Amino acid sequence: MLKLTPLPQRPVRKSLGDQVYETIRAGIVSLQLEPGTMIYENEVAELLQVSRTPVREAIRLLVSERLLDVLPQRGTRIAPISQRKVEEAKFIREHLELGAFRLVAKQWRDGDRTAAERAIMDLFDRQQEAAAAGDPALFLQLDEDFHRVVLEMTGNATLLQVINQMRAHLNRIRFLAMREYHYMEQTLEEHRGLLAAMQAGDEELTASRLKRHIGKLDRELPELRAKYPQYFVD
Repeated sequence: MLKLTPLPQRPVRKSLGDQVYETIRAGIVSLQLEPGTMIYENEVAELLQVSRTPVREAIRLLVSERLLDVLPQRGTRIAPISQRKVEEAKFIREHLELGAFRLVAKQWRDGDRTAAERAIMDLFDRQQEAAAAGDPALFLQLDEDFHRVVLEMTGNATLLQVINQMRAHLNRIRFLAMREYHYMEQTLEEHRGLLAAMQAGDEELTASRLKRHIGKLDRELPELRAKYPQYFVD
């Protein structure tokens, strides 16, 4: 049986379709919706307490992102984790984010970074709370928010869009690794180190720390695939 939390009843700025899409996508990334699970419009609509129309649109978008698979004469399922897609996403993320973080480090002292620093420090506080509570799903979301704040400082909206579209495949592995290896405190310290390097305007140190931050996946992926073979394909 699917596990999804009904949408909030209070008014929000996002459209109903966007809320449904983001809720299902978050469930896939956090493995609340496990790879290989069948998913049905009417069941999702009932769980989220919405009509089938926004659910149908959300499913269409998630199929286009290859997070859902359409199986002829059977229905739609949560796509297994594709090692090939994970490796492709990691390659894209590493190269795009390296350039972005280096640029932010280079330009750090060229403008007023007070608001960005305040936002990042608030995220660090919330990550500390998530780590203390043992909540990897919340911690991963805050991890994403940290990277988003830095990427926004480049002023490159296309960069943000490209990275956001491909990172879901990568984040399923990142969530699984975070849940398995319990390294939230270590990740937070890596974030603090990245911020310090950018504040110092040190491009090389920023790049080195980001490579090490992202590179853990190379060691973890084979172990995770061996332990959870039912989650993977190719």
